[in-house]
Amino acid sequence: MDCSLAWPEPVVRVQSLSESGAHTIPARYIKPLNDRPCPTTMSDSNVSIPVVDLSVDPEHAIQAVASACREWGFFQVVNHGVDPVLMRHARDVWRAFFHEPMEVKQPYANSPKTYEGYGSRLGIEKGALLDWGDYYYLHVRPASLRSQKKWPALPSSLRPTTDEYTQELVKLCRRLMQILSKGLRIKEGRLHEAFGGEEDGACLRVNFYPKCPQPDLTLGLSPHSDPGGMTVLLVDDHVKGLQVRKADAWVTVQPVPDSFIINIADQIEVLSNGVYKSVEHRVMVSSTAERLSMAFFYNPRSDMPLAPIAELITSERPALYQPMTYDEYRLYIRKNGLKGKTQVESLKTVQN
Repeated sequence: MDCSLAWPEPVVRVQSLSESGAHTIPARYIKPLNDRPCPTTMSDSNVSIPVVDLSVDPEHAIQAVASACREWGFFQVVNHGVDPVLMRHARDVWRAFFHEPMEVKQPYANSPKTYEGYGSRLGIEKGALLDWGDYYYLHVRPASLRSQKKWPALPSSLRPTTDEYTQELVKLCRRLMQILSKGLRIKEGRLHEAFGGEEDGACLRVNFYPKCPQPDLTLGLSPHSDPGGMTVLLVDDHVKGLQVRKADAWVTVQPVPDSFIINIADQIEVLSNGVYKSVEHRVMVSSTAERLSMAFFYNPRSDMPLAPIAELITSERPALYQPMTYDEYRLYIRKNGLKGKTQVESLKTVQN
């Protein structure tokens, strides 16, 4: 199917459904029984994703991050160097955008060609089941794709705040790439080099999950692994929603105030030859509280073939994945929406 087509049917804003006062959700948002939030969630008090303090001894941080990436694919970072005041302000201005009148937001409506702008669905399959959430997607890097004219003009502080915030996150991601490289026992610049160096990419997706009258029947975001390189997620401090798959259960992430949630995405799983894990996750919604999150996707240069790094291939551990460019890779999600880990699994040279 041609991904340049418009959406296959009229786009409905989930926020409008939430604010309509309806006590039930449309059938398009009701998940199959096995995909709904269920009691297979691990007890919040017994297990949680690791928390790593980046201000401690560097070697300790390297080992902690490497262990988290091998075992979980997720961790939270504290003392990461990004100003908490900036983090809170970024979250506040984007929440304000979603509460602007529809006539302010609708001119930024997106299309499946690039997804840039104000959206409410992924995938272009007509009649597909939908997630309970709206979003805004924008490009940060490379400079050729970055256009602040495509960013919301209101609130007036949104553009400069988002610009400062995303620049800080590029710095954090490059620092984390060095830590990840050292955890693989390769030179500290190796992963960044594999991403294209200064030609690396980045984008921001701000997710808005309105209140839902039947949160037990739907999800804010279906189970998936992220297609890019690494994700830096800023969430609401007081509203939980993110769940991470661990074995056959879902673990609800307990947000640490002023932290970032980091997860390994598919391209780093490929580059690390499967040492670091890109793990499925999903988002629950609430009947009593809206939730906003800001997902910063740090990605490789889009037209470079990516395959396991040569230093990580041995006779005992041959290359586990076939080469593919990120441009080719992300077309899958743009056409099909979120489908677990089916895309990265399809790259494996040996199927289990």
